[in-house]
Amino acid sequence: MKELCIEYGFTSLNHVGEELCGDNVEMCVRGDYTTLVLADGLGSGVKANILATLTSKILCTMVANEADIEECVETIIQTLPVCKERQLAYSTFSVIHVDKNGRGHLFEFDNPEAIWYHNGHTQNFPNRQPHLICGKEVFHTELELSAGDMVFVMSDGTIHAGIGQILNFGWQRKEIMEHLDNNVNDHMSARAAACLLASACNDLYLDRPGDDTTVAAIRVRPRMEVHIMVGPPVDKDKDQYYVERFMQGADKRIVCGGTSSQIVARCTGKQLKTSFDFPDRDVPPIGFIDGIDLTTEGVITLRRLLTLSEKYVSTKDLTPKTYSKKDGGSLLANIIFEEATHVVFFVGQNVNAAHQGLDIDITMKLKLVEHIAENLRRMGKEVTVNYD
Repeated sequence: MKELCIEYGFTSLNHVGEELCGDNVEMCVRGDYTTLVLADGLGSGVKANILATLTSKILCTMVANEADIEECVETIIQTLPVCKERQLAYSTFSVIHVDKNGRGHLFEFDNPEAIWYHNGHTQNFPNRQPHLICGKEVFHTELELSAGDMVFVMSDGTIHAGIGQILNFGWQRKEIMEHLDNNVNDHMSARAAACLLASACNDLYLDRPGDDTTVAAIRVRPRMEVHIMVGPPVDKDKDQYYVERFMQGADKRIVCGGTSSQIVARCTGKQLKTSFDFPDRDVPPIGFIDGIDLTTEGVITLRRLLTLSEKYVSTKDLTPKTYSKKDGGSLLANIIFEEATHVVFFVGQNVNAAHQGLDIDITMKLKLVEHIAENLRRMGKEVTVNYD
């Protein structure tokens, strides 16, 4: 059985007219454990943002450092001020703390009840138990998640979506679960699933959210290591060694660049075939090599990939996170954004003779790889860059 990993993602909608979101999500990976905290500050705007940020950062730091989670919850409840008029804590929160096999805890304080996606459909956690901590009712769930499971936590902007507009009483929990059942699948990333639900809330708000709305999700999934070869190595005598390293230990292999493709084909004894289809006129066509999952052009395709990665990591971008287009950039994005958990770049630093006279140099290629790698890390991927 493959090693399991935890992936995570979230999307936020700001209250209409506000530059800052009154919700905040903090995530931390330490050792085998992933900690995710979603905090919802009372009201909206700057004050709500500050309170939610403080709450989430304090909780995430304490839990990630293996402080007893009940003590963490007790500390934050005692620390939070209480609104004199409404007698409500200034921030609510949900905390997920799980190891890479999906074992851990979920604590919830006044946020909408978390939703468990298991065996292809949503359900409630059967072992969710109330606990009285400092006079506050906090719900605790022991998590034993399986591969493919997702846990959704959210602020109350989700259940308020559409109230007084499309819906009389907002979006009920049952309807949210039905929407997830109809649209989420076992292969969808946590980021894509969270964005899908937040986008539906935005539609119900008619693009003018009446409350800060945040959806965060974690997903237990098998490890998927993707190797990407970009450019030929400096020493041509090492081509065979370079390709052998690239081919070893990968679940999927991608080659970016015409010269790189020729090297891989020669060293593996396979034929390189080129497609003449142009699904996108701005992106060169792909190629085909037996044993290689995707073969693309180099710098232009990487530029498209960087643009797509900038949108993907934006927590406010509501566009779908999977791509139906068949150009090299979209196919590459689907593999490393949605499928990969670990990405290893093999970056050759040799000057490509085909780029002579063009506005392309080795520095540009290296910077593209560095920016893409950084965005992949922001997505929660484990990234390694090897230079040859």
